[in-house]
Amino acid sequence: MARAINAGLRRALERDPKVVLMGEDIGPLGGVFRVTDGLQKDFGPQRVVDTPLAESGIVGTAIGLAMAGYRPVCEIQFDGFIFPAYDQITAQLAKLTYRSQGDLSMPVVIRVPFGGGIGAVEHHSESPEALFAHTPGLRVVSPSTAGDAFTMIQQAIASPDPVLFFEPKARYWDKGEVDLDADVDLSESALTTGLHAAHTLREGSDVTTVGYGPTVKTLLKAADVAAQEGHSLEVIDLRSISPLDFDAVAASVERTGRLVVVHEAPVFLGAGAEIAARITERCFYSLQAPVLRVGGFHTPYPANTHEEEYLPNLDRVLDAVDRVLAY
Repeated sequence: MARAINAGLRRALERDPKVVLMGEDIGPLGGVFRVTDGLQKDFGPQRVVDTPLAESGIVGTAIGLAMAGYRPVCEIQFDGFIFPAYDQITAQLAKLTYRSQGDLSMPVVIRVPFGGGIGAVEHHSESPEALFAHTPGLRVVSPSTAGDAFTMIQQAIASPDPVLFFEPKARYWDKGEVDLDADVDLSESALTTGLHAAHTLREGSDVTTVGYGPTVKTLLKAADVAAQEGHSLEVIDLRSISPLDFDAVAASVERTGRLVVVHEAPVFLGAGAEIAARITERCFYSLQAPVLRVGGFHTPYPANTHEEEYLPNLDRVLDAVDRVLAY
């Protein structure tokens, strides 16, 4: 996935001279995860900019560049470092198009390596996506595969709106087939509907399971184990948290009658809560069990020695599946 994002960034830099990358250590080092490896060497320090360690300054500068006609792509080195830029993102970036009655476009992408599972220290394993999905004016997406990462990063950069691009850092080394020569659809419909469309990765008849980013791989494993026990799980990769593809989820639940939503972020007021509420409203007469959510606990992210107990692992997902099937 890391190489796929690198390739997508490279294509965007080649396609549009107004695309500029910004972030801490993204130049000669190539970022702490090497996602931008080689890009400064090929495109120069004016387009791949090593910034000071100041997230608010990075995003504030990106806003100014967007006003001047550029397409900045900011890297937040780790998820927990985004909070110094929270005011710039939610009070300025998200609102400037609305505030200007459409006169100002804000084509800014903020790349955020997020989630746990890498044994990191405090502030390196957060999942703050719901905070930004709650803010009108921001698009929030998260790929789960290398192929989607390659396509979605290019579509995010081409979007006229600000996009929070959450990259599941525990999946950076997961491999998948990517056609690097393929033309990515950058039409208006692709940048609106396509970028935010959920994908059904596995069809099933008993329970709909929904996730995004790092949890999709766990759901696919759960579907394999459940099949051995005679249960058929449908697996939906949301790909987008704002806007959410409720139509895809509702169509699946109307067939299965059961829904389990999984994310690493705390369950309390997370994206799963919105999905559960909306699907309960839309599919009330189809549901055969309450919508269940599996995710992080309502505590700060724990020390790495305890993160396996915190994260929504295979056992916790299968337990939720057993519970909805018991109704």
